[in-house]
Amino acid sequence: MSFTTGQIVQEFGYDDDVDLDLRDAIEDLIGADLEDEDSQEIVDGVILWWRDGDGDLTDAMVDTLATLAPGAPVWVLVPKAGRDGHVLPAEIQESAGTAGLRVMSTVSLAADWTGTRLASRS
Repeated sequence: MSFTTGQIVQEFGYDDDVDLDLRDAIEDLIGADLEDEDSQEIVDGVILWWRDGDGDLTDAMVDTLATLAPGAPVWVLVPKAGRDGHVLPAEIQESAGTAGLRVMSTVSLAADWTGTRLASRS
């Protein structure tokens, strides 16, 4: 995910189904707790847990940009195909474009979660 020690990472969409091992690994890597979605800190990256039915993905992506440092990544984490709440890659692509972001890569991040790295268009 390319996070490093000392960075501030904000988390959106936390719920009881998130991968706690992945969260812990990110916190261990940055050496701090994840900031919650109400934080007003300028952040070096965002993770957005998203499931089908959570609402409007474009609006959620735009919300992640409020305190995001220029050039910092947004990671959209969705349940893998075949899991409850799976979101199609085309929906992520379309929402990202509307929100002014572009898809950079998609990787498997945990047993049940896939992550899509987004970057701002600049």
